[in-house]
Amino acid sequence: MKQVNLKSLSTYGFYYGDNNYKGDVLFMLKGVGSWIEKHSETLSNKVAIISKEKRITYEELNDRINRLANKFKEIGIHKGDRVNGLLLNTNELLETMFACAKIGAIFVPINFRLSVQEVEYIVRDSGGQLFVYDERLQEVVEELKKLVPNMHYFINVGNNPAEDDLDYEKLLQSGSNEEPQDYIKVDDVHLMMYTSGTTGRPKGVMLTHKNTIWNAINALDFFTPLPEDITLTVAPLFHIGAMNIFTTPTLYKGGTVVLLDVFNPSELLQTVEEEKVNTLFLVPAMWLAIINSPNIGDYNLSSLRLNGSGGSPCPITIIEFFQKRNIPFFEGFGLTETAPLVSMLDAENSHRKNGSVGKSPMHSDFRIVNENDKDVKVEEVGELIVQGPNVMAGYWNKPLETKKAMKDGWFYTGDLAKLDEEGFLYIVDRKTDMIITGGENVYPIEVEQVLFKHPNIKDVAVIGYPDEKWVETVKAFIVVKDPKKEVVIEEIREFCKGKLARFKLPKHIELLEALPRNATGKVLKHELRKEDLIEMKGLKSLN
Repeated sequence: MKQVNLKSLSTYGFYYGDNNYKGDVLFMLKGVGSWIEKHSETLSNKVAIISKEKRITYEELNDRINRLANKFKEIGIHKGDRVNGLLLNTNELLETMFACAKIGAIFVPINFRLSVQEVEYIVRDSGGQLFVYDERLQEVVEELKKLVPNMHYFINVGNNPAEDDLDYEKLLQSGSNEEPQDYIKVDDVHLMMYTSGTTGRPKGVMLTHKNTIWNAINALDFFTPLPEDITLTVAPLFHIGAMNIFTTPTLYKGGTVVLLDVFNPSELLQTVEEEKVNTLFLVPAMWLAIINSPNIGDYNLSSLRLNGSGGSPCPITIIEFFQKRNIPFFEGFGLTETAPLVSMLDAENSHRKNGSVGKSPMHSDFRIVNENDKDVKVEEVGELIVQGPNVMAGYWNKPLETKKAMKDGWFYTGDLAKLDEEGFLYIVDRKTDMIITGGENVYPIEVEQVLFKHPNIKDVAVIGYPDEKWVETVKAFIVVKDPKKEVVIEEIREFCKGKLARFKLPKHIELLEALPRNATGKVLKHELRKEDLIEMKGLKSLN
């Protein structure tokens, strides 16, 4: 046996394969598609996916994925080609993703709540050659066909495909179930997710097999998912949190994924009880709906061993709700560009470190730096930057944006953060959301977390409001629990006194029936600012 040159090993403990390496190989890390193949051999009769009435074992899932992958190749999809998916949370979405992974194609899941024009932008920008869609979205797709006449194939998931469309199930069943023999490198892109576009045109984030694998390993290290675990995925899978917090790590480990394609609090709670769900990830807007559900006490939730939140800052009231019921709840922080895990707060510290998003996982790291890229001091605010094998390959067809975001191996997140004396991370806000009033910095999240504790506030968002004297002041958009109870600025300011510095107190409030949010639950603050600019023309500051 030849000696292995240890200098050739990667930073992470073993060689994972690349074009330039010509020496001995200690271990070759396989692509994401190999997970299901492996489990089909060792866990053949284990249920992998529950999707409505369907219960699909790992052996059946691998068979279906192989058939789909081989049909993709047969109709002309090759390594590197983009496959667009306008799909709800169904087994077909995950089958399409894994089929692409097995043949080296790139799966591009698209937000099904977007307008036709927004979908068109992603299809054109990604250069998709194949479009897989749910029949419930047929109306959007028929309009899309007029805008992108060069799309090679449309595949319909459902029972009534249009005349020129391929039928997903018939196509799949006609394919060979032989294991594809395509050579996949872990540095190949397998997934492209578009950013939510809250500040401009969305960008395609290129995630490699390595990114998804190492994210799963990081999740394994922190969550310790077990083969008997059952996770429920109802947050849309076009969102990186839904895809990679519990879903792909559970499949990596050989657990079961339960899919719900519509979010309904009662249906979710009933599913947790019936399927004995262990792990559950939701965005904060969903958690708010759950804890405000009037019949939550009617369900047995004792099977839950871990609940998680992400996508946007989680109101402390949600965390406290589950802590009081002794149901483990963690808050994490991540981005599409980091596949997504950046930090996680463990259950042991959730009480004493409320508001923190924890520490970095085993195989990635972060720093907080000033404008000169120097590390800031404890409790000092700076920009969060991230490094690790989970960081994206770059933005699709956007070299300038990639270069701006990636410097010396570090990804610059654009998020303002700080560390406490024990090294716990606190996200302060987005750089673009920070309010500067009279020369003082105000971070909206800090004000929002105080307002969330008000007994009659259900939801809240804080922005900077133009002011002739102070340049900006603080404005709060509030959704109340009881509309019959009057909410006035004086009462809100009185509630915040002693909890916030005087310059951070809201000077303006506006009551809304609901906050504008995108499909991943993030508040669209640019929409609130847009309304403000229209509303306050000719008005002076209110003091």
